Amino acid sequence: MIIIERTTSDNKHFQSLVTALDADLAIRDGVEMHSFYAQFNGIAQLKQVIVSFEDDKAVGCGAFKPFTEDTIEIKRMYTTLEKRGKGIASVILNSLEKWAIELGYRRAVLETGIRQPEAIALYRKNGYVIIPNYGQYEGLEDSLCFEKQLK
Repeated sequence: MIIIERTTSDNKHFQSLVTALDADLAIRDGVEMHSFYAQFNGIAQLKQVIVSFEDDKAVGCGAFKPFTEDTIEIKRMYTTLEKRGKGIASVILNSLEKWAIELGYRRAVLETGIRQPEAIALYRKNGYVIIPNYGQYEGLEDSLCFEKQLK
């Protein structure tokens, strides 16, 4: 059974999962692109973080931060390699969306890389649609940006 915990970026399990995420992304993106993306992926001030547990072991995480008055940006989505393909990421994503709705947000945006086919499939499966790259991702061929209207 998957247990979902709402927390902040101070959570040690979240920090450990993000370390694993960054190691994976460094391989996929290459050192130069990973360094570029890293400047936008700081976790020090994230106040809405989800960590998922199975058998008391942290197996996945995700977070969001305010993007505009009515929009959040999904950040730091990760599921451990051995737990992928079991729906954990969708549970985390849906939990983040529910939390955002509770706080009055109506839209979610996110960015992922073209070398992350699992993430692209996850977001499409959960109703996200590709939008023009926004902000710091404008003009980056390695980035895909998505949005979803929250209900």
